Amino acid sequence: MALTWTRREPSLRLAGAPAPAGAGDDILERLLRQVARGDEQAFADLYQRVAAAVFGLVSKVVRNPAQSEEVTQEVFVELWRTAPRFDPARGSARSWIMTCAHRRAVDRVRSAESAARRDDLAGRRDQGRPYDEVVEQVESSLEREHVRRSLKALTALQREAVVLAYYGGHTHREIAELLGVPQGTVKTRLRDGLIRLRDHLGVEA
Repeated sequence: MALTWTRREPSLRLAGAPAPAGAGDDILERLLRQVARGDEQAFADLYQRVAAAVFGLVSKVVRNPAQSEEVTQEVFVELWRTAPRFDPARGSARSWIMTCAHRRAVDRVRSAESAARRDDLAGRRDQGRPYDEVVEQVESSLEREHVRRSLKALTALQREAVVLAYYGGHTHREIAELLGVPQGTVKTRLRDGLIRLRDHLGVEA
């Protein structure tokens, strides 16, 4: 059965009421067995019992509140899909759930760090003298209006990068986020666009 229970609590900090006195891990094990059979109500009950604990653990690893909520939702999607794999002989239900949460949180942190390193390396590769020299030539030799009239000589991709940088005042990182491309790609578009502007307006290299 496909997962259809997708209700999102307003804040996972408040989600999941504490388990009543006397409620032990056997209840979580029973709920997991029911979830493994596709019982959506059992899944909702499981969420209410452990969501706060899962969110708390994820928050300690991820730190960012919004990302912590996303990871917590991912944990419960994974629990829905993998509940049949739970084996009480190998550990408690709570331990199994929290191990899943910790693994997801660590994966998110590693993914974010990897993306940051890729962006940094891409930016470093594109920081060369030719690019810097072209920027200086265009900015020192051309008035803004002349550049504006010459933008039609650029490709659409080059033009949007130049406009966002020099008329929108956006940083390379902001442009990358707006266009949904790596920072290295943004710098390449800017470099090529500025070179084309220089050539179009007859600025000497």
